[in-house]
Amino acid sequence: MVAIKLGLIERRALNTVIVDSTVQSKAVAHPTDSRLLEVARQKLAEAAKGSGILLKQTYGKEGKELARMAGRYAHAKQYRRMHKTIKRQRTILGRLARDIERSKTVLAQSLQAALNPLLARAQKISEQSRRRKTLKGKDKIYSWHAPEVECMSKGKARMPYEFGVKVGLVTTLKGNLIVGARSFPGNPYDGHTLAEQLEQSSILVQATGVKPETVYTDLGYRGVDGEIPDYALKHRGKYKRLSKKERQLLKKRSAIEPIIGHLKSDHSMNRCHLKGETGNAIHAVLSAVGFNIKWLLRMIARQGIRSSFLPYFLAWLQQQIQSLARRGGLPHQNSGSQIVGNLT
Repeated sequence: MVAIKLGLIERRALNTVIVDSTVQSKAVAHPTDSRLLEVARQKLAEAAKGSGILLKQTYGKEGKELARMAGRYAHAKQYRRMHKTIKRQRTILGRLARDIERSKTVLAQSLQAALNPLLARAQKISEQSRRRKTLKGKDKIYSWHAPEVECMSKGKARMPYEFGVKVGLVTTLKGNLIVGARSFPGNPYDGHTLAEQLEQSSILVQATGVKPETVYTDLGYRGVDGEIPDYALKHRGKYKRLSKKERQLLKKRSAIEPIIGHLKSDHSMNRCHLKGETGNAIHAVLSAVGFNIKWLLRMIARQGIRSSFLPYFLAWLQQQIQSLARRGGLPHQNSGSQIVGNLT
């Protein structure tokens, strides 16, 4: 609303949008079996100590030495020795877990309930280390403190795999303003996220009186025309059926790529430090908000500041702060992310 009322973007520019997805990386170390087993051992020992359980042995000194040696063997490409070291790490983790399992029977029900998920997570890490490969239909843990993290293959030589959550973005074709951003846990196919992404964008811009009608995407969104009957989907797979003007506009679809780059390099989307799936959703929204505010200030500096802008902007900012205070927290990706739409 701010951008439209100040004349920084045309209202009809919201009718044509670009949709794309990217990976919002989580603040986790690169997952290796040796590191995950050692972290699991440390966390179980700390949890047992906090619950008042006296362990026969915590394997602290041996565990650190095994993790160090596994890294050295991997660097030297001595994989047989490395796998033997990791096998020993699984052994001491299993001993520690069984010791806690036997001792927790004398604890209160609340303490036992707190230990059960930790033991289950440690067992899962041990099993996936033994398999070495991910079984179809079974999730794999890539971080102890962020078990919701997913591994996504990007096919890049510099970074073949990224660990985090998929984030969908919607920008205007003209003006490069973000009008939608949300996370999609579970690493779904891009096309299956399009309907939800457009629904969020329509909600965010409904105060302007217009909504997206034409959507330009890449080939990752093929075959979902039936899921979005109210929108016209354009991509390179329909090139022969597009008009000359639509083909020209399709060339501008790549404008969303530098926007993603700026979100990651300038607005912290390259590393999410917030906890859980809710943290991922909040971080995606706040990164988009930061981009829109910077876009707004840049356009004001380019076109000149109107005399009536500052009072209007301060009143809008105070309204948003009061709205957040009434909700008791930060905006959620579906309902509370109106702050993204208000910047349009």
